[in-house]
Amino acid sequence: MANELTIPLLPCVDIDEMSAFYEMLGFSITYRQTRPNPYVAMRREDINLHFYGMDGHVPEQSHSTCVIIVEDTGPLFEDFAARMRAVHGKLLISGIPRMTRPRLRNDRYTGFTVVDPGGNWIRINKAAQEPEARTKLAKAMENAARQADAHGDERQGLKILEGALKKTDGSEPELPEAQAYRDELVERIKGSEPRPGA
Repeated sequence: MANELTIPLLPCVDIDEMSAFYEMLGFSITYRQTRPNPYVAMRREDINLHFYGMDGHVPEQSHSTCVIIVEDTGPLFEDFAARMRAVHGKLLISGIPRMTRPRLRNDRYTGFTVVDPGGNWIRINKAAQEPEARTKLAKAMENAARQADAHGDERQGLKILEGALKKTDGSEPELPEAQAYRDELVERIKGSEPRPGA
């Protein structure tokens, strides 16, 4: 067989909130129903995502995820980021929803993750295998991104990255990117902390 199509079906609290979020990212609604069960189908080119409303769903506790393989993550990320900035005035990097940035590795960008309002992790990856990291700092950035971006453990990612930055001699080509990523992780951690009196 060939030309099969697999579409993830992911949970959410509110299908209208989900459709608004994905419309912001350039998706269109291809199907919507409220009865007997809330359900919405979203599509952007060949990317299909379907969502169902679930009573009692807690986005912060969601384990739902899917992987989308694309030829090049850069253009899709840039388009998502521009659309997000147009609506929110900034790239949402902490809390729910949020989006991680692709990391520069050996002069090529890696994947990124969108965490939608339902707490679903939509992982956008490149079709081609990435080359191995060439410096200790690049390897530390990979490990930090694996913890922070792939597993949602920003504190562990920051710990790994700060340890590597303390050992750098300043000659690594990844140094500016590593410093910017460290600053982003600090911001993400601050953005996820509960506010006093909340």
